[in-house]
Amino acid sequence: MKEQMKRNTLAKTVVLGLAVLLATSAFASDKGSLQVREAIEVNGQRLAPGEYQVRWDGTGSNVEVSIMQGKKEVAKTTAKVVALSKAYDYDAAVVDHASGKATVSEVRFAGKKYALALATAEKAEMNAGSSK
Repeated sequence: MKEQMKRNTLAKTVVLGLAVLLATSAFASDKGSLQVREAIEVNGQRLAPGEYQVRWDGTGSNVEVSIMQGKKEVAKTTAKVVALSKAYDYDAAVVDHASGKATVSEVRFAGKKYALALATAEKAEMNAGSSK
């Protein structure tokens, strides 16, 4: 009887440990780093060269993205989480210069097989307008 109680306690401890581990890994996956080497725009907000944190919240493929510098939010936009065929070796931003401005269209993360396809200012305004 005592041995069965020990096994039950051990099983509960293992399950609790796995739950904590999974919760920790879920929270760890909603942020990444971004080093900006040139002045860029995210959803109409200008970002100077420097180190930033990218954080996102949401379920499914549509998420809300915040670009943080230290504890200050410097830009906010929406994005789609897109699957990539392979994980990238380093964090990277895809910058579109077609409009004459350096606008971030996608953010990729080291070791991850997904990226964030950021909404442009025009798309974000259209989405905001359609949700009213």
